[in-house]
Amino acid sequence: MPKRRDENQTAFDGLQELLRRDAQRDGLPVEPKPEPKKVESAVRAGRLGGLKGGKARAKALTPRKRKQIAKKAAKTRWDS
Repeated sequence: MPKRRDENQTAFDGLQELLRRDAQRDGLPVEPKPEPKKVESAVRAGRLGGLKGGKARAKALTPRKRKQIAKKAAKTRWDS
């Protein structure tokens, strides 16, 4: 799930897009929007944690706690 963006950042990005469109309409040179850079080590660490996270969490929970979590998940799923 993507992180929620700050309202100020969203407003800034919207303004930048409007200015970019105006510049294109007026025939001015426009620089493309830069792509966000990913840090390779962070990508690897995140994937590794994702692969083992669920199994490790399930192993650490008691059967009672697992049952509580499952009931809450089922209720949330079917109530909506």
